Amino acid sequence: MNNLLCKRLNLRFPLIQAPMAGVSTPELAAAVSNAGALGSIGVGASTPQQAEAMIRQSLSLTSGPLNVNVFCHAPAQRDPQQESAWIARFGERFSGFDAAPPGELSEIYQTFCGNDAMLEVLLNTRPAAVSFHFGLPSEDVIRRLRSQGIVTLATATSPEEARVIEEAGVDFIVAQGIEAGGHRGIFDPQAEDRQLSTLTLVQAIRRVSRLPVIAAGGIMDGAGIAAMMKLGVAGVQLGTAFVLCPESAANTAYRQLMKSEQAASTVMTAAISGRPARCITNDFCRMTQDIPAQTIPAYPLTYALGKALAAAASAKGDHGYGAQWAGQGASLARELPATELVKVLIAEWQAADDLTAE
Repeated sequence: MNNLLCKRLNLRFPLIQAPMAGVSTPELAAAVSNAGALGSIGVGASTPQQAEAMIRQSLSLTSGPLNVNVFCHAPAQRDPQQESAWIARFGERFSGFDAAPPGELSEIYQTFCGNDAMLEVLLNTRPAAVSFHFGLPSEDVIRRLRSQGIVTLATATSPEEARVIEEAGVDFIVAQGIEAGGHRGIFDPQAEDRQLSTLTLVQAIRRVSRLPVIAAGGIMDGAGIAAMMKLGVAGVQLGTAFVLCPESAANTAYRQLMKSEQAASTVMTAAISGRPARCITNDFCRMTQDIPAQTIPAYPLTYALGKALAAAASAKGDHGYGAQWAGQGASLARELPATELVKVLIAEWQAADDLTAE
């Protein structure tokens, strides 16, 4: 295609499967890349050793391009009193599942910022693309990645973040609308979030930045792709649409929820992980909906307890406490192999284009 994203990454289609740490797998990413789009894996929850194994496995399954996503959050600011109060708040709920809460909260995920070991993994494995979420690494790191021929992408949730991304020398902006599932890529979770829709955000970013934009959030079918491409974006990124693919790591309970009527209801919550993220409305979301934001510990400290509670509940057959991330279009997800889903999406997009051309 005569498209900048396709040219830079040797793609047949300007379509990216979102990284979705914990859900994306080497098999999913490879299947998408083999179908002519850009497959992605998220290594934000991995050690450098685990990340290298995932990247090499992905590359062994495809000759196509691969995107590797990293988390660039600020290290957690510790507040022992706040953390102790958070643990105590859930003591009774743990007891109900015959489990004990963690004695303390820990930073279960390390930031990519200043993580030399993870940088070396990326420089040594040289995936076609590296994308940044929650912020940016240093400009020197961005230059080192680009010097190896690696294309860089970064999430923006506002025009202001887009300007920062452009000034840092990143190649593409991923415009994440409020409809998107999973964690908001907002740089500073304490800052005001204008919660712009994907459509509005794309247009706002294109007014203030010369960088090519990738639309992300609420896109579930070819008609959605066609609508976004007409705004002048370089490509689209879909995540929730791929959760039901057999190659994804979504567990049985997550898949059943995605296929239920409950998938039509999603909510933005920071109580699971410490950062705002869109989740299918479940017991955890309802239980914490009225908790004041200032009482929630920083990311990823909160996630340490969230994961422990989900595991305790799951052990008792209760799956209403998991991080069941999904976008507002979750009920539109289709259970298809990833390669087939890419074909369907592209066919729908072409049909939508043909319809509007008549």
